This record gives sequence, C-alpha cells and structure tokens, in this order.
Amino acid sequence: MAGICFIGLGNMGGPMAANLVKAGLTVTGFDLVESLRDAAANAGVKTVTQLTEAIEGADTVITMLPAGAHVLSVWREIVPRLARGTLVIDCSTIDVASALQAHELATAAGLRSVDAPVSGGTIGAKNATLTFMAGGEPKAFAAAQPILEKMGAKIIHCGGAGAGQAAKICNNMILGISMIGVCEAFSLGERLGLSHQALFDVASTSSGQCWSLTSYCPVPGPVPASPANNNYKPGFAAALMLKDLRLAQDAASATGTATPLGTHAQELYEAFTEAGHGAVDFSGIIAHLRRQSRE
Repeated sequence: MAGICFIGLGNMGGPMAANLVKAGLTVTGFDLVESLRDAAANAGVKTVTQLTEAIEGADTVITMLPAGAHVLSVWREIVPRLARGTLVIDCSTIDVASALQAHELATAAGLRSVDAPVSGGTIGAKNATLTFMAGGEPKAFAAAQPILEKMGAKIIHCGGAGAGQAAKICNNMILGISMIGVCEAFSLGERLGLSHQALFDVASTSSGQCWSLTSYCPVPGPVPASPANNNYKPGFAAALMLKDLRLAQDAASATGTATPLGTHAQELYEAFTEAGHGAVDFSGIIAHLRRQSRE
C-alpha cells in the first residue's frame, strides 16, 4: 500500500495521516491552512500546497473535511483526474445525501469509493483507536479495510453506499442524548449532596452505565482522561456535536422518523453553542444545565 493522498489535516485528519506514516506508508497531505500542513510535515507527511499536486501518483485518496459541501467540491475536482480503480475514502461526517452523491461521482469515473466516518475523537485519532463505520461495495471495503486498520481499532462494514454516514449520525444522536442524561444526573446528585465519585461508582457499575459516563465523565475526578479534568478542552467540541445532531434531525425529517429526544438534544446544544461555548468539549454542557437549575 503506497501512494496515499490525505486531504484535510485538521484535529482529526492530521493525527490520522501521521499514523499512516508510522505504519510505514507513504502519505502526501494537503490542507488549505499552512500551520496544519506544517504540523503534518513534522509528523512525516509529505505536504504540498496544491490539491491537484497532492493526488499525483496516488492509488488511495482519503478526505477528512468539515461538511458535505466541502467533500463534494473536492471530489468534483479530483475525481476526473484520478486513474480508474483508484480507491477514494471519505472519513468526514456529512449528510447521507452528500455521501451518496460522492459515491455516484466515483462510480461514474470508474473509481472505488467508501464512506467511512469515525468515532473516538482526537484522542482516538492520535492513538489509532478510532472506530470506522464504513459504507460501500464489498470489494471497495475490502480494499479500504487494511488502510483503515492503520488508523483505528475497529472497522465495521455497515452496508452499501451511505451506510457508514447513516450509522455515524445514529450513533452520535445516542451520544448527544446520553451525555445530557449523564450531566443531568450529576447536576441533580450535586444538589442532593452526592459526591461525584460516589455517583460514578454506583452508576458505572449498574444500569446507568454508558460510554458518556465511563469514558467521558462530565465532572472532574472519576475519569482522569476525560476533558472535565482539562477545563473541558475538546475532545469533541460542542459545535461538532451540534452539527451531528442537526444531520440526524435532517435525516429524521426526511424519513418521517420521530426522534423527540434527539430534537431536544439539538435544542440544548444549540443554546449552549449560541451562548459562545461551541469550542468547549460537548461534555461541558453540564455547566449550561447547572445555570438552568439556578434560574
């Protein structure tokens, strides 16, 4: 596996590209932001300043971009320039409709394509412990899997084109809802005189157990690696959680699916980000709930 092009070297893409280099692969990276290119170069990625230059000689192209519009814009530019049979993997979290359009662009050009959004945040990106949720034809997935395994601990083929994005937005709707529930419980526990550790020790070993509690506990102390112990530095920013909840609600509206808790979770994260906390880790919403309790 050689000749990998990685487009989008931000908080997630940069460490992911670096892990491919650590695995012994040759990676050419591109990002519009010079500082991100510099950081990737320091990690062993060969960086270039032109998108078309980045894909020269690549047999695999990976994109990690903010939204569907960005993915489609990049794919429309690079797909006609790629050799038939090239593997194109999008690891962004985008709407299902855009993912399907990207697959259509690739298919029309004779390329293999996979949508493979990730879960695990910046820590997972740095430690190569991400979970990849992949959608695409079985042969395309088979080609992508050994590459994804260099960046993640779990690779799941969820189905055909767009299935990876569908799984991602459903998973993150669960995550957003469960984090709010955990934050509400700790807020209530504080008012009832429970210590954070006592509530954690009970809930983490009984029916209240969930990832938002045991891996990302929203209060300092019980889980040393959680952002709560680092002044809620993300992690996974609240603005990104809001983005994913909006994607889930768009999909729910398009399919006529009732998601009342997903709707309310979106409303709460909208209020949190509109109050200026979009760059705070999403577990920091506990402060928003505490403020509501005082009002």
